[in-house]
Amino acid sequence: MPRPDEVVGTVRRALGASKFEVAGSDGNIRVCSIPGRLKRRFWVKEGDVVLVKPWIVQSNERGDITWRYSIMDKEKLKARGIQIP
Repeated sequence: MPRPDEVVGTVRRALGASKFEVAGSDGNIRVCSIPGRLKRRFWVKEGDVVLVKPWIVQSNERGDITWRYSIMDKEKLKARGIQIP
């Protein structure tokens, strides 16, 4: 479940070098990257629902992808009333 400082988003397109364009549930489109410690833990592709932690600086433009939701997780999010873009 997302924390108050995190946003659920959908990957719009891959930009290369582990960077992605993500449309967030707050209406912002961010350029997000996968931190080095998580790069090999999960593979992200277009259309995936992800959890984004916005940066402190440029919070409406940049962020880090901290989790990729599975199909079952998406259903749980919808059941709890969390908006998925």
